[in-house]
Amino acid sequence: MSIAVVLGSGLGGFADTPEEGRATPYSEIPGWPASKVIGHAGKLIEGRVGGQDVIVLAGRSHLYEGYTAQQVTFGIRELAKRGVKQVILTNAAGGINTSYHAGELVLISDHINLQNTNPLVGGGNFIDMSEAYSLRLRDIARAVAAGMGLVLKEGVYAGLLGPSFETPAEIRYLRAIGADLVGMSTVMETIAANHLGMEVLGISCVTNMAAGVLPQKLTHAEVLETGERVKGTLTTLLGNIVRALS
Repeated sequence: MSIAVVLGSGLGGFADTPEEGRATPYSEIPGWPASKVIGHAGKLIEGRVGGQDVIVLAGRSHLYEGYTAQQVTFGIRELAKRGVKQVILTNAAGGINTSYHAGELVLISDHINLQNTNPLVGGGNFIDMSEAYSLRLRDIARAVAAGMGLVLKEGVYAGLLGPSFETPAEIRYLRAIGADLVGMSTVMETIAANHLGMEVLGISCVTNMAAGVLPQKLTHAEVLETGERVKGTLTTLLGNIVRALS
């Protein structure tokens, strides 16, 4: 049984970790939508980390690229076909919670779906989502991080459609309804993974503070720069979590 890791914008460093890694471009897997966004390599890597079989998805597709919810979750269904039962989803997120800072890693405790779609539409699948992000996996991740001298906070992730960044008024609204983080991915994948019986661990990298929190403009370049800055810490954390799960 493999463990899978999905790498978000600018967070592709872990893709070089698996031993004897075998990379397959998404374009060579029939039906896989292409990753069009800078910071998403667009390849599936199979290998081993600490003796554990691992599949890494270096990059993902997004609803804002014009893909459907079913296309965006193609990779999750492919992982299920390959026997994956535990998946670690990473993403770049804006920090709504003012106790966060750029470069911080945060465990996702829950999400708010504001993307106006669902990958299960058409199937009538009334699945339970009361623990969409596994408490067991979060406990393991916190213990692993503590061993590294790292404290992982938790937060609620709000998934929006994008591709424009949110307005300050939208961020105030999101804070009022209980969101700590905001991004444009992960939610569809989490729903699909739960439907397929996978345990999900979500880790956000706060690549910037959300609109209106700081007196500055938001850019995708900042997202990539922060991802590069935390690459070493995230890569080590992911590797240690995989070893703990094995």
